[in-house]
Amino acid sequence: MDFITAHEITGVERDRLLTLEEDTFNDLKGMEVSTKKLSAAVSAFANTAGGDLYIGIAEYEFMGVKMRNWRGFVDQEAANGHIQSLEALFPLGGEYSYQFLRAPGSDGVVLHVQVQRTAQIAKAHGNKVYVRRGAQNLEVKGKALEQLRLAKGIESYEKQTVDVNLSALTESAILKDFVKQVVPNLAPKAFLQKQNLIRGNKPTVAALLLFAEEPQAALPKRSGIKLYRYKTTGAPSRDALVDVPVSIEGPMIDMIRKAVSETARMIEGIQKLGAKGLEPVVYPVETLHEIVTNAVLHRDYSIASDVHIRVFDNRVEVESPGILPGQVTVKNILDEQFARNGMLVRLINKFPNPPNKDVGEGLNTAFKAMQKLRLKPPVIMEPENSVLVDIRHDPMASPEESVMDYLANHAEIKNGVARALTGISSENSMKDVFLRLAKRNLIERVPNKKGASAAWQKKTPSPDLF
Repeated sequence: MDFITAHEITGVERDRLLTLEEDTFNDLKGMEVSTKKLSAAVSAFANTAGGDLYIGIAEYEFMGVKMRNWRGFVDQEAANGHIQSLEALFPLGGEYSYQFLRAPGSDGVVLHVQVQRTAQIAKAHGNKVYVRRGAQNLEVKGKALEQLRLAKGIESYEKQTVDVNLSALTESAILKDFVKQVVPNLAPKAFLQKQNLIRGNKPTVAALLLFAEEPQAALPKRSGIKLYRYKTTGAPSRDALVDVPVSIEGPMIDMIRKAVSETARMIEGIQKLGAKGLEPVVYPVETLHEIVTNAVLHRDYSIASDVHIRVFDNRVEVESPGILPGQVTVKNILDEQFARNGMLVRLINKFPNPPNKDVGEGLNTAFKAMQKLRLKPPVIMEPENSVLVDIRHDPMASPEESVMDYLANHAEIKNGVARALTGISSENSMKDVFLRLAKRNLIERVPNKKGASAAWQKKTPSPDLF
């Protein structure tokens, strides 16, 4: 067995681990966990976007509340069975690293397994293959496994090295601040090496995008955002362009925040004719944030083109270089998940207040925010070599129209179904819609259904009308 290093962490770092939320990138297990389950977790991380597995943190329930405590292995030798089993499948090296963590005043050592997204299929015990979805490790087989093989054949440009002096990163204030809040705490260069962000003493594309103070100097035309304002509802043209396009640059996390802020500011001046005359156009900031974040994180960085945001009188377009990765299509994009740039996705999530808080749920959040404002959902298209998201300021059908459309194909409708259909959150507000339709003799209550079973149906014509 290769030598496994031990690392002392502080009490603050230990407490941070004990409250760590299990998600796409983090998994915590008690030391009694079976090696089969551990191998499933490592396989899932390697086949998705990478992650961190901590073994020796126990979970228990107290007064109905789930609690955690540090209950590690007595010593490193006590973990030999786990390590040997994992190393047989996932050898220590560039893609898998193992270390022990010690904390003051805490019993034993915790085994920390750090997993990078692999180019090949990572198989667990029994040759089973897993992927990570939220806090779950899900087995994939059959057609899903074929799709995973196809996706694994794509090498991400984020791992390419750039001929830039390493001091552009090691002396970066962004990286120095970042490593202070990462567990375990490391020096900047040691962190870059640990995360495979350096090769041959040269930084990778991902390293520059995340931690360089001006990535665009080393990665021109493929690491910025261009923001345009077109005073038209038609196609973009030079005549309709207002002022010069805004160039948004900087490290990735700052660039996303600036782009959302500048886009929202640009939208503020747009007005649209409404029921009360000219009214300001409003787009939910959540929608802009999630769609811009996706465009920056999941774009193809091998293409020499910036992300483009175009603000029109009636819509906002966000165009990201590169087609949808892996098995993701415009039809299943709200349900499927694939990280073309797994390293970027994983590491930016470690920043305080990261832009990708709910990994895999961003676009769903964007769609729900539009629904709450009674606006039609964004439209996702795939032109020749890019992904285009069209966020239109088009109102949805009225709640009344939505209810009647539903009843044209269904015998009855309940309040909960109607709220999901219309985006109305209040049960009483939905009830008011029903009552307005009933007053117009379009619907009526379903007889003998009350309380939770209460429902409405289309009004039955009176016999004396015939």
